[in-house]
Amino acid sequence: MGRLPGAAFHQPVMVEEVVRALQVHDGGRYVDATVGTGGHAQAILEAAPRVRLLGLDVDPDALALARERLAPYGDRVVLRRASYTRLPTELARLGWEEVDGIVADLGVSSLQLDRPDRGFSFREAGPLDMRFDPEAPVTAAQLVNTLTEEALAEIFWKYGEERYARRIARAIVRARPLHTTRELADLVARVVPFQRPGFHPATRVFQALRIAVNRELENLERFLPLAIEALKPGGRLAVIAFHSLEDRIVKHVFKEEARGCVCPPSVPVCQCGRTPRVRIVKPFPMRPSEEEVRRNPRARSARLRVVERL
Repeated sequence: MGRLPGAAFHQPVMVEEVVRALQVHDGGRYVDATVGTGGHAQAILEAAPRVRLLGLDVDPDALALARERLAPYGDRVVLRRASYTRLPTELARLGWEEVDGIVADLGVSSLQLDRPDRGFSFREAGPLDMRFDPEAPVTAAQLVNTLTEEALAEIFWKYGEERYARRIARAIVRARPLHTTRELADLVARVVPFQRPGFHPATRVFQALRIAVNRELENLERFLPLAIEALKPGGRLAVIAFHSLEDRIVKHVFKEEARGCVCPPSVPVCQCGRTPRVRIVKPFPMRPSEEEVRRNPRARSARLRVVERL
């Protein structure tokens, strides 16, 4: 198929750091759980000969570009339209019992943000959609136009940490129906007090709706234990998060998976039998270099955490 109008390859963040973190080696099997347009996948395939890779994504437009980008690698790469929560099923289809490394680059991509018809951005008018998977049942418009004021306020606070959540929700309920990103962004801008320069007042609202529409945090919590289970001993999981809600979940799950005995101190001999499944490679998240942030300002908030299977 031809290139989608206006489509471009997404510029992946922290590519070199991911390849190093995964310790990509000859003949290894790897998973890009959010393959997007194939940037991290390509770097993994280039890092060592005879590497094989499974790429997963729910966005058919992204997968079309990934197929184009990764076509030179032939049968070394398999791309599937599937959520990363289906990782065990997709590995079983390939006959892979365990893998050497997994990367997940969370959040929204440039491909989605830069296409107004996908409804992710408040900078240009488009439908209130925000679905990663265009066949998913719920759109942002449905949430905005059907939920109660209380439910909308909860979404804006829980997923966007928006301090004016109640005020925004009340204004939406009074003004609806709302159909476009521009309508919603302009409404939020009218009811939210002055924000710092360069920060659009609708930023957190759009983030919150996107997370709710795609069930991002729930899916992340499901995926992380599945990914750890899929690793062979010594295999590594690398996760790039872009906001504190995602990063908090990754940090918590990694910490829990790295814990051993949880018996109270008063118990002289371990009764729980719990052993750690992973070790945390670095105690603090890795951040992009200043040079990368200059090249790609969207990398600024990226945080990379890595664990190794024991």
